[in-house]
Amino acid sequence: MDSTRRWQRWTGGAGLVAAGVVAGGILAGTLSANAAEGTTATDSTSSESAVDPSQPQRSDEQLLTGDTKTEVEAAVLAQYPGATIERTETDSDGVYESHVVTADGDHLIVQVGEDLTVTGTDSGGGHGHGAPDDDDAEG
Repeated sequence: MDSTRRWQRWTGGAGLVAAGVVAGGILAGTLSANAAEGTTATDSTSSESAVDPSQPQRSDEQLLTGDTKTEVEAAVLAQYPGATIERTETDSDGVYESHVVTADGDHLIVQVGEDLTVTGTDSGGGHGHGAPDDDDAEG
């Protein structure tokens, strides 16, 4: 009986150790998954909520400065008096663009050609480049 009792203790102890190892593995896996998800969620959330409208959102576009910026913004404000310009930058399509909020509160991307005329407008403030709106484009 004494050997049976030892065997029961040993198997009971081994079972507890095995259960601890399994539980620890599950816990470690869960913590790792949560940490990875937390990083991804935090990164995307902070990048979405911390978007600075005065800064370029794409690596292939650069903020304008100096006389070019002044001239492009003058063309935009001539087309949209009272608008607030968030940023003016080069555009990946080879033109300039100003991201503006109109006096009515609409968010627009106003495209300006090298000849400093408004060539098109995208509504919604997104970064799409569709065909110029007929109402907004000067021809």
